[in-house]
Amino acid sequence: MSRASDSPTIDPREAAHFDRMARVWWDPKGSSAMLHRLNPVRLRYLREQVDAHWRLDAASFTPLEGKAALDIGCGAGLLTEPLARLGATVTGIDAAAETIAAAGDHAARSGLTIEYRAGGVEAAAGARYDLVTCMEVIEHVADRAAFARGLAAALAEGGLLVMSTPNRTALSRVAMITIAEGTGRIPRGTHDWSRFLTPDELTALLADAGLEVRDVRGLTLSARGFALGDSTALNYLVTAARA
Repeated sequence: MSRASDSPTIDPREAAHFDRMARVWWDPKGSSAMLHRLNPVRLRYLREQVDAHWRLDAASFTPLEGKAALDIGCGAGLLTEPLARLGATVTGIDAAAETIAAAGDHAARSGLTIEYRAGGVEAAAGARYDLVTCMEVIEHVADRAAFARGLAAALAEGGLLVMSTPNRTALSRVAMITIAEGTGRIPRGTHDWSRFLTPDELTALLADAGLEVRDVRGLTLSARGFALGDSTALNYLVTAARA
């Protein structure tokens, strides 16, 4: 099991911040409430992309059966568990050890078999995965270029990478820092706006790692919370594959 001190991509302060949220991660009204609201939209996009990439049956309940999936920065498993329910053999990796413990406990109580590991992207240990997901993570890592290379190394030939991250814009500063953190909807100190990546910056990072971005989609605010849209000003999703 990797430790934070072993990984050049882990910022120990970030890991400690998320460890403090471990016990309430699955509370939809707790400190991770925003992630609970984001999750259905992220899953909708993910399903759209995997169905298109592998020409899967859109009506199937287990489209990822027979595929290996890796969820990097998995937290306590909000996305990891749905990947398992979609049929994938899933590994979840997160820098926050207490959060990983909470993830394993929740999966066991839910009757799901998921391999969880504490550590950085290096904890993938040379394995290759058909699907790699990385949601709201790259803005928290210590070395973004090394992290992008780690994502690429974990991706099998013919595989798919799906990511999401906030954009560095005036809107994201107001919405996520001033309002969300300022009012306690997101725990204070969760984000450093200066570390947000624009779509062009993320595309360049992935290209340097040998990956080609195939789709960029905006995550926008709606009357019900979040929705997929054309505007990437607040947050966005990216799909990439080997170039």
